[in-house]
Amino acid sequence: MDIKEMLEKLREKINFHSYKYYVLNAPVISDYEYDQLFDELKSLEAQHPELITPDSPTQRVGNELTGGFKEVAHSVPMLSLENTYSSEEIYEFDKRVKKESEDSPEYVVELKIDGTAVALTYRNGKLFQGSTRGNGNTGDDITHNVRTIKSVPLVLQKTNDESLLNIEVRGEVFLPKKSFEQCNIEREKAGEPLFANPRNAAAGSLKNLNPEVTSKRGLDIFIHTSPYPIKNTHYEALKTMEKIGFKINPETKVCKNIEEVVDFCNSWEDRRKNLPYEVDGMVIKVNSFDMQRKLGATGKNPKWAIAYKFPATEVTTILEDILLQVGRTGIITPVARLKPILLAGSTISRATLHNADEISRKDIRIGDTVFIKKGGEVIPEVIKPVTENRTGKEKIFKMPDNCPVCKEKLVKYENEVAWRCENLQCPAQTQRRIEYFVSKNAMSIEDLGEKVVSRLMDAGFIKNAVDIYKLKDRRAELIELDRMGEKSVDNLLAEIEKSKNIELEHLIFALGIRHIGVHTAKLLAKSFTGIDELKSATLEELTEIREIGEIVAKAIIDFFKSEENCEIIEELRKAGVKLYRDKKVSIGEKFTNKTFVLTGTLAGFTRDEVTEIIEKEGGRVSSSVSAKTNFVLAGEATGSKYDKAKKLGVKIITEEEFREMIR
Repeated sequence: MDIKEMLEKLREKINFHSYKYYVLNAPVISDYEYDQLFDELKSLEAQHPELITPDSPTQRVGNELTGGFKEVAHSVPMLSLENTYSSEEIYEFDKRVKKESEDSPEYVVELKIDGTAVALTYRNGKLFQGSTRGNGNTGDDITHNVRTIKSVPLVLQKTNDESLLNIEVRGEVFLPKKSFEQCNIEREKAGEPLFANPRNAAAGSLKNLNPEVTSKRGLDIFIHTSPYPIKNTHYEALKTMEKIGFKINPETKVCKNIEEVVDFCNSWEDRRKNLPYEVDGMVIKVNSFDMQRKLGATGKNPKWAIAYKFPATEVTTILEDILLQVGRTGIITPVARLKPILLAGSTISRATLHNADEISRKDIRIGDTVFIKKGGEVIPEVIKPVTENRTGKEKIFKMPDNCPVCKEKLVKYENEVAWRCENLQCPAQTQRRIEYFVSKNAMSIEDLGEKVVSRLMDAGFIKNAVDIYKLKDRRAELIELDRMGEKSVDNLLAEIEKSKNIELEHLIFALGIRHIGVHTAKLLAKSFTGIDELKSATLEELTEIREIGEIVAKAIIDFFKSEENCEIIEELRKAGVKLYRDKKVSIGEKFTNKTFVLTGTLAGFTRDEVTEIIEKEGGRVSSSVSAKTNFVLAGEATGSKYDKAKKLGVKIITEEEFREMIR
């Protein structure tokens, strides 16, 4: 046997034992024997470095990523699941499935792992690429980091079905509870900030630019689906994926009816505490792939699956103080400072109190023992005080007369619950406005986070959003700032420069016009050539745009009446920020007031491309068919939307007919 063949046999043997240990949790050799095999492989590869292959078990940790993460387009969108919070909602889901499919479905129920969604692609049986979910259509290429996860196979197990060697699977990367605790112990020793919970730790580890750091975190993975059906049912697909090397959650059950589903979900509410990883609910899926295809999906969620979230966990702790936060619009929000306590997998030290009226209504006092919960397992909220525990030392909260930051008088308007600071020069408001301006949906300057903005304001470098674009002239001074450094400053300045050419919709959102969210900013960007044209738009012109009503239109007009706002726009212009789009988008032409529904797979377009074309021509795309639908654009493998369109007599067009319409 020559050395090349010896290395191949040894790698194959180690991959098999890794599969038995990390995936099936059923080792057939001791740890010592496994280590001996691994050491033998390392030794032989050291002697023959020219024979080292990328998929060798010794090559799990790659080099540090110096250029950041590349974007990856998902071949099939990674949709999110609709959430439910009660048994009644699960029964409603079952009714919808039966109504659309006209069959009695069988379900598969899986634990909902509290981690980070990833996609893994294999070519010729070898790991080719790993990516994050991202926005559902595109994610980040994290191949270097997923390679470090020992339960991710670098090479698939041998199979007679060659189609399984070129496969994409999706799953949840998570940090086991023990690994999370150990990770935070080490971070505390190193003087680094602790991770809030295992989910954040997993996400942060996958986005670390140094795979060697990721490899030490102890990440794990459960694979839960493939975007391309590989068997007749979801459960058969899971078992097939397990056979070729993927780790599948063992606590998965096939349920014959919805009653079994509800019983199984309820049985895990208390048992989940004993699991070695965090679980925040259950995932319920129709088992039959044929039925899944018939049911289809909305724009965001598959209709054949839902997530059942466990009831919010409640705990008690001490409310040590009530702090006041000043928002970018001047609204004052009271926040509870709590004695730190672990709740639903994360340490909670603050929680929302909503407003002063709510504090009074619930009779919440400083020093109280209070119940807190996570609404939908996300946002901590103070529910009520435990009045029986009161000692008489508790203090009744009273909203102060003046802003906690700028000391200007607070005001409260009739029929409003919010107290406001109306001083536009209030430093807290200024900081929030800057944070909003640089946020992801706005100018997207990632390196300008809350702490950096605060540091720059305290040092006198920025007083408003426009000052961000003057930082390039103060590079030397910035480098001298605490925790900045030459590389950090250069990265920040490069991001700021890049933001000058941001798309118009992002700039409109960044201006912070009242009532203008991401969607409305897109509508305005498609309707006007730039900020100057938007600034001069009349009420009539604005309300002619679909989905923009009088309230939003007046808010836009009022914004541009402000001299201060107009000055900011002129300063942005001087700084070189692009205030226009290169070409005005055509609106209200071919498809004015026409509604389209898309079904099936299109050969020459992505769904996003079709949607953009329709919207540019004045139409809209809906997720469901009704009597008001004008056209159903049908591709290959259509679902229930096609059948419903035929029943309602809605015009069904092919991809070629659509091309003729837009030609």
